[in-house]
Amino acid sequence: MSTQMSRTTVVFSSLGHLYIHLCTAFFFVIVLSLESVWQRPYHELIELWTLGSLMVGVVALPAGMLSDKLGAARMMVAFFLGMGGCAIAAGLTDSSNALMWSLTGIGVFAAIYHPVGIPWLVRNAGTRRGKVLGFNGIFGSLGTALAGVVAGSLIDLSGWRAAFIVPGAISVLTGVALLGFMLKGKISDAAVVARDQVKVSRSDMWRVFAILVTTMFLLALVYQTIQTSLPKLLEQRHQGLAGEGIFGVGLLVAAVYTAAAFMQIAGGHLADRFPLKPVYIGALLIQVPTLWLAARLGGLPLLMVATVMVMAGVSALPAENMLLARYTPESRHGLVFGIKFVLAFGAAPVAVQLVAAITGRTGDFYWVYVVLAACALVAVCVALMLPRDRGVPAPQPAGAD
Repeated sequence: MSTQMSRTTVVFSSLGHLYIHLCTAFFFVIVLSLESVWQRPYHELIELWTLGSLMVGVVALPAGMLSDKLGAARMMVAFFLGMGGCAIAAGLTDSSNALMWSLTGIGVFAAIYHPVGIPWLVRNAGTRRGKVLGFNGIFGSLGTALAGVVAGSLIDLSGWRAAFIVPGAISVLTGVALLGFMLKGKISDAAVVARDQVKVSRSDMWRVFAILVTTMFLLALVYQTIQTSLPKLLEQRHQGLAGEGIFGVGLLVAAVYTAAAFMQIAGGHLADRFPLKPVYIGALLIQVPTLWLAARLGGLPLLMVATVMVMAGVSALPAENMLLARYTPESRHGLVFGIKFVLAFGAAPVAVQLVAAITGRTGDFYWVYVVLAACALVAVCVALMLPRDRGVPAPQPAGAD
């Protein structure tokens, strides 16, 4: 495979990572505008994303299996075109029911990216896998960060419909461009290069897998709930930091996730240099007090605490991925990482329902973040049962989402 083809794959995979996180997060800012336009309460509107967020997790495994038959590049074309088309449809809706189904479509096509795009990137990264995946991880975090700014600015400039249609159109155009590269033979799938792995006992494999299934779900639940609730939390408690309009809230959210974007590289550096268990537990542990403080604070202190808690969650991902890769057979990595993404995105509808249920009863986010602090504490306790590191872990895709 040529260097140019490899670089082209990296470009489209990284753009896809940005788009999926943008398109699965922009509704959390758009909903703030819909509250006034449609005269509906927040907890009812946020529930419209429940089915869509569920699809992001449920469709991940079949999307990966379909990619094995059709090829990753073709599936990525479907990802860009389908997700973009559904976003455009969402911007053209006039009812909550139609919006719900458009959001569901976004979720279905968004599910393609992680089980297809990340392995596609790995196959084309050559000997620079860690560096390339760290770079790709930044794009994912920036997608979440830009969701607030893009949606907020488009809403203030042109209304909520533009916040759906413009990103959707860009995604569709990217899909058309990728299709053009495919038809010209400038991009394709590549063979996977086998990698060495530290040998561990079967009992350790099952033990670590069971532990990581628990911690991965809890960490994902915390992350997804923060992503769902942070725009509204900052709107309620920004104490003048956001100024007037939704754009200000989106800018604060963007500041939090932009600062956190580069922590995947820092987390990967720590995971490469130190034993994985303490690195992983340390990141989880930082979330406990910061989530507890977020339940109580407002203004600048809240913004600072929110930044640290999101940084901690993101920095845990490289160690988590390396642990998962180290303690599972390489022949099962596709299946195991598919399960990880099902758990990660399957937590999203739980997060939406958690936020809707608690805010619907209390009108505030205090108990939302108290519950999250408890989840993080449970994750720390479970992670303490991980075995000690033995030997040097195999170099694996540490920066993958």
